[in-house]
Amino acid sequence: MGAALKRGEQNELAAMLTKGPVEVLDFFLPLWVGSQLGASAGEVGALTALETLVSFLVRPLAGHLADRHDRGRVAAVGAVLYGLSFVGYAAAPGIGLAYVAAVLGGAGGALFWVALRARVGEGLLDDSGAFSKLFAAEGGGTWIAFVAAMILIKYIDYRGVFWLSAIACLAAAVVMLLRIGENQVVENAPKLRQLGKRLRPMLVLVAITAMVEAGIALLLLMHLQRGHQLNLGQIAAVFLPGFIVYSLLPDVLHKVVRRIGRPLMLSLAMLVSTAFALGLSFAPDPKVITVLWILSAAAFAAAMPVEQAIVTEAAGLSLGRAMGVYESATLLGATIGTFAAGQLYDTGGGWRVACWGAAGVLLLGSILVSGAIRRVGVAKFPVEHSKTPENSENPGQGMPEDGAKSANEVKPGTNNQAKDA
Repeated sequence: MGAALKRGEQNELAAMLTKGPVEVLDFFLPLWVGSQLGASAGEVGALTALETLVSFLVRPLAGHLADRHDRGRVAAVGAVLYGLSFVGYAAAPGIGLAYVAAVLGGAGGALFWVALRARVGEGLLDDSGAFSKLFAAEGGGTWIAFVAAMILIKYIDYRGVFWLSAIACLAAAVVMLLRIGENQVVENAPKLRQLGKRLRPMLVLVAITAMVEAGIALLLLMHLQRGHQLNLGQIAAVFLPGFIVYSLLPDVLHKVVRRIGRPLMLSLAMLVSTAFALGLSFAPDPKVITVLWILSAAAFAAAMPVEQAIVTEAAGLSLGRAMGVYESATLLGATIGTFAAGQLYDTGGGWRVACWGAAGVLLLGSILVSGAIRRVGVAKFPVEHSKTPENSENPGQGMPEDGAKSANEVKPGTNNQAKDA
């Protein structure tokens, strides 16, 4: 248990060091590329789309590598690529090198997050709140990085912020290379298609959550900038309280999940997000929007760790491939959400139409939750198997039957390659 806790803290520190710079980049990149590199709106869109496409293509490979090799090292490689991406942005004299940086960032993000979340999943049986702690660490890294970036940008400009972000990512790589506990390598893992079929009902909900979160975040950013004419610092001030909620509430909300169960928590989270989307369409000023964004952040802080835990349990021990599929569903949903939000915002009355559309999708998702969880076959309530005496003889309890039968054999403490799936 002690080694598991230290390993969890290692994962959380790496997530904090990486997530903050990445979120700052997502916030700054469109502004920086347009103002300092002279990129057109089309080039900005192409740059974002390139990183998204690379990340989407690499994630299945990342899942495969995370099951066959030391997940800490795979994550470290991803963090290094992230760091090189920031170096590329910091040194870019024009849009050409920025495209190279986008490719590195897309590949690095796929390797880092798939391997890291698979690694966190290893500890789920010892700590059912492992993903809540990870989400809190990501939220903490985000708001700390935002505050630091907003203070420092006036002194070191965008490029200086990118250099500091590169250092943070390289520090995350060093953290992931520290040897704590035993490494797991999976043998005889199920094929990706089999795993995707098993997880499909849950992946639909994952895609819905990601689609709405990304779409609403983009809508909010554009509306604050264009509708309310806020500057960079004022926009960041609206988002910051929500990011702080990300870091404070996940542990508290996990205790609620243990009392009311996963289906009810996910349904409630989606209903709260539905109310947020509807309220956002009528919000009169940034102060009201800030309050609504806090409520939305609380809903996402409740939903996303639960989704990750469900995917982990349904996957058995094929955590790398499962997280590869999960991350792909997340990215697909986010891509659809941002594209739809951008298109709708530019139409007449598009702000309200986009908000209402998001509310409708979330309402549908809240109805589908119970059936999706039942179909993937995981327990309604989180279970920490190490704290349940009867599970010491049956560690597979609570996993879906087909997951137990998939012959996912794990050899602790070895880096030998697994047999071909």
